Amino acid sequence: MPQSFSVPRLLINRLREVMAGDMEADTRLQKVVTLIAGTMVADVCSIYKRTESDELELVATEGLSVSAVHQTRLALDEGLVGQIALSGEPLSIQDAPRHPAFSYRPETGEDPYHAFLGVPILRGGRVIGVLTVQNRTERIYEEDEIDSLQTIAMVLAEVVAAEALTSGPGAVQRESRAVNLKGRILCDGLGMGMAKLHDPVVSPARYFTEDPEAEVSRLRRALTTLKESLDKMLASDVSAIFGEPREVLEAFKMLASDPVWAMRLEETVKSGLSAEAAVDRSRREHKVKLENAHDPYLRERLHDLEDLDNRLLRILAGHDGAANGGNGEEAEAQSDVLIARRLGPAELLEYRDSGLAAIVLEEVAPTSHTAIVARALGIPTIGGVGALGAIIAPGDPVIVDAEQGTLHIRPDEDLLAAYESRRLLRTERQAAFQALREQPSRTRDGTDISLMLNAGLAIDLDSMAKTGADGIGLFRTEFQFLVSDTLPRIDAQIALYRSVLDFAGSKPVHFRTLDLGGDKLLPNASADLEENPALGWRSIRFALDRPGLFRRQLRALVRAADGGPLSVMFPMVTIAEEFFEAKALLMDEIEWSRARGHPEPSELRVGAMLEAPAFAYGLDDVAGEVDFISVGTNDLLQFFNAADRMVPSVAERYDVVSRPVMRFLEFIRNECERLDIPVSVCGEVASRPVEALCLIGLGYRKLSMPAAGIGPVKRMLRSVDLSAFEPRFREALHASNGTFRNEVLALTALQEIAVSDS
Repeated sequence: MPQSFSVPRLLINRLREVMAGDMEADTRLQKVVTLIAGTMVADVCSIYKRTESDELELVATEGLSVSAVHQTRLALDEGLVGQIALSGEPLSIQDAPRHPAFSYRPETGEDPYHAFLGVPILRGGRVIGVLTVQNRTERIYEEDEIDSLQTIAMVLAEVVAAEALTSGPGAVQRESRAVNLKGRILCDGLGMGMAKLHDPVVSPARYFTEDPEAEVSRLRRALTTLKESLDKMLASDVSAIFGEPREVLEAFKMLASDPVWAMRLEETVKSGLSAEAAVDRSRREHKVKLENAHDPYLRERLHDLEDLDNRLLRILAGHDGAANGGNGEEAEAQSDVLIARRLGPAELLEYRDSGLAAIVLEEVAPTSHTAIVARALGIPTIGGVGALGAIIAPGDPVIVDAEQGTLHIRPDEDLLAAYESRRLLRTERQAAFQALREQPSRTRDGTDISLMLNAGLAIDLDSMAKTGADGIGLFRTEFQFLVSDTLPRIDAQIALYRSVLDFAGSKPVHFRTLDLGGDKLLPNASADLEENPALGWRSIRFALDRPGLFRRQLRALVRAADGGPLSVMFPMVTIAEEFFEAKALLMDEIEWSRARGHPEPSELRVGAMLEAPAFAYGLDDVAGEVDFISVGTNDLLQFFNAADRMVPSVAERYDVVSRPVMRFLEFIRNECERLDIPVSVCGEVASRPVEALCLIGLGYRKLSMPAAGIGPVKRMLRSVDLSAFEPRFREALHASNGTFRNEVLALTALQEIAVSDS
């Protein structure tokens, strides 16, 4: 065995004895620092704990003044210890007092010490403390010493975390009391069940091994199983999300075969830790690097590494590496609420047959791929609920209210009963919506309204049959680009678009061309960060500045039509020239395909999305050239109200059902009617019954929305007499008193229009 492993092995063996002892947390920490100082021949060993107020408190020391324990506190960015806490990286200094970041604390008595080595104590992707050693002489610590201290810090993480939970007033009750948290709604619905942690938890009892050689063999078998599971996924039908995620799985396979990763895991096991502990240490390091990474591509690669760590931990726990826990767990998972810090779309897809009741994510945006997949699967999901690891445990009862954006952990019986009633009511409503699937979207007085589906994933297409949608009003094409490390090949694009057209059959499909740029960057692209990406270099601006990329997509769309009808629309057109330039490129591609013997579309419809308010006043310039306009309310209304929909403090500050918004939408509708341009509305607004009622009151007759909105909107439509509603609605719209939403709701109550949840 290499000599470099002798010190960690000795430390691990002695640590095992300390960890197994029955003692108070403070006593255990003191024994640990004494042990480390003696084994590593260090004059000082200290542990700093991160407090709830984000200070670093000295909680144990060997070599510094004992009176400084629980008295010395450093700000999170103060001194060398603070630097380690902020960066999450080890720090070795030959002469610490001369370092510009050194912070002298006289009460510790650290004057004579020069050499300094500190490593972060990591838990749940967060720095919860710092472990340091110091020596009187100036010296550079060796790599194996740094590695040893990092290994010890990993073992200490649970002890330091436990000490934090059991100190301070009220801390003993922290694990059992009810907790209510707010999050952002990613997929509407209600879910109740027991907490299931996506990130596997390694019990402290499994940190050590008596037989390192046998443990190395066990680790190697698990790595082999991991590679085999990825091969199995590659060989199976992996087109259910984006049509071509093969590059993602190939990247996973390449990372799983990295000999450096495997070697580091083996070295940690040879020091006396278990295979689980070795993988957990790797995961902690990847997590903290992920937190500090600003480059989008680097963040995605670090997340891939963290995902591999989690898969390997599940294999070591006896599963096959799949996120749903492998065979035999599906029945138990029927009432599971999945709790995850972060979840990739491919990982989420693995849970689709597990019957999840709901999903809670610590970090995710409503426009993320994961949120979109969750909506496609119809799983109630909320995100942006931070620091769950410290307050939730596997098996805790949980209520996910993705109607209000609330998470209830360990609720009382009364709250459980109330939510069970709401859940049953919602189930009844869903059954009623299903019964309307084959019924026409027609008002009581005979006005037909076309209800279409927003889609972007292959699994979205199943919703057409389930909801009775009249077609696809918006198919987002950029997801196939965003999940691949390389640009999708033209044949892969053709295959995806053709499958969508085949699935839709005789129903119309409107393909929105690439909406990239801004906050939706290609994984292999580099770009300067923009202060406001929603208003930046994105959508049609990006596409026209990258004509090679854009023309490849247009060529794929033309080829996919294969002589049938094709409907294409360009996103976020602001001025007529952008539409004309994009349409000219499309016509060039049709001519290019015709010249090479490919059939041209039997019917071509070229539209534009009205998302920039300026375009509403430029419709005259495109009249006669544009075949239809789709009003994209998600972007249009955030621009109209100057309120970023990604910022919670302003996203819901301005009501859509207000006179300014409705008058502007009425203006757009009137302009399109005057210019004889067919117009539809696309976005979340169209999926809510009250808002949809207002849109048809303005004269819109085609709405495109997420699948979940079609049932409620169809029920509303079939309850309204438009000839009676529209005159009263327009009268209220052009009056100047009263809150407009309240007036609309009063009108729905008077005319018994079904817009409520009851």
